[in-house]
Amino acid sequence: MSAGAPTIGVLALQGDVAEHLRHLETVGARAVPVRRRSELDAVDGLVLPGGESTAMSKLLGVYDMHEPVAERIESGMPVYGSCAGMILLASTVLDTRADATWFSAIDMTVRRNAFGRQVDSFEADLVVDALGPEPLRTVFIRAPWVETLGPDVDVLASVRASDGADHVVAVRQDNALATSFHPEVTDDVRVHRYFLDMVRQSTS
Repeated sequence: MSAGAPTIGVLALQGDVAEHLRHLETVGARAVPVRRRSELDAVDGLVLPGGESTAMSKLLGVYDMHEPVAERIESGMPVYGSCAGMILLASTVLDTRADATWFSAIDMTVRRNAFGRQVDSFEADLVVDALGPEPLRTVFIRAPWVETLGPDVDVLASVRASDGADHVVAVRQDNALATSFHPEVTDDVRVHRYFLDMVRQSTS
């Protein structure tokens, strides 16, 4: 593992890889793309980026990476999933393909594309409890939401959707962090700094 700045990998099979790498470097991490087990073995934490969750699920199998990633998460490696990454961290996924797989790192049920299609994408200013009182600009693109939560999951943020209800969109359970939104496509790096702090705490 790394000495000095933590090394954080971004799963580089599909999705917003470059954007996450850039934000991680900005907050002081050594950020690297991860496609192989040898690369995974060298990181202190891992980001599962936004993208297409079923495509990522399939590619994890193609690259023989599902089991290695699952083992690292189970052993306590900090992991952060945005949008599609949130889906991959859930224990139950609704409206997905029958052959899709995920990691069950957070005791929650999520619904894919819950906020609608690409044309239903939107932005909102949310107060994310772990990041302080200043609102975070959040971007939702074909995003999931959380439908049910286990007792050990901390809710960090919710958003009022077009159905008039508040839906959970940011959570943490132990070493796993997940957001429905895409902080990597804004200039605000507070989510990545928060995750870097999680990684530092796990390696101290």
